[in-house]
Amino acid sequence: MFDNFDFSKMGEMLEKVQQQAKDMQKEAESKTFTAKSGGGMVKVSMSGKGEVVDLDIDDSLLEDKESLQILLISAINDVLTMVEDDKKSSAARMFTNFTGANY
Repeated sequence: MFDNFDFSKMGEMLEKVQQQAKDMQKEAESKTFTAKSGGGMVKVSMSGKGEVVDLDIDDSLLEDKESLQILLISAINDVLTMVEDDKKSSAARMFTNFTGANY
């Protein structure tokens, strides 16, 4: 299983993986994801870190608490899914880069 693996380069490999992880984190922090619900009546934007950075609510919803709650939950769940999918995609890319390297 480890026939072609050079264990003397383990430290170098770990450093590369750590650097890739840091680069991925910086990249995620610079991204913004936006989800809409209710035909755009509610819009939630979230950073790649999972922090809500913007929220826009159509004025017509301010008098309909139940609809507002439903649309907020929907938009928040959608944008959280986007952030998580991006994290998974980045982790898969890092894994592919790591396993594709010659050591």
